[in-house]
Amino acid sequence: MQLTHINSQGKAQMVDVSRKPVTERIAMASCKILLKPETLKLIRANKIAKGEVLNTARIAGICAAKRTFELIPLTHPLPLDQVDMEIIPGRAQLKLICRVKTSARTGAEMEALVGAAIASLTVYDMVKAVDRAAEITSLRLEFKSGGKSGTWKRKK
Repeated sequence: MQLTHINSQGKAQMVDVSRKPVTERIAMASCKILLKPETLKLIRANKIAKGEVLNTARIAGICAAKRTFELIPLTHPLPLDQVDMEIIPGRAQLKLICRVKTSARTGAEMEALVGAAIASLTVYDMVKAVDRAAEITSLRLEFKSGGKSGTWKRKK
């Protein structure tokens, strides 16, 4: 299998997608941030000194997904039709899910991954004063559809 971002001389390259058809592409990625139960109580009660954590993280994830091409060197700028950030609280964690939809020549997996990652980093930044041990884990692609390779879904 040949890596698409490496040319025949072994140098990094941006893939030429100009001959690929524009198709609807959907990607979903998730990650978790493990927190002390007390930290989650503070988040729910909106008592974190830096402000309202969940909406700030949601907006950060959306903004990050839109700017992925500026953060990851060889990604293409994509016209995103939708970015949705969902944050699901658990007993000692938040699960952050980023869903991205576009009509483009290349997939939106990186946009979904960056959205989930930056949302979780935003949570960490906002709670670090009360929970330095907060831990971001399990960043992963959950689903993608569209394009030549079709649909892929992570097995549970």
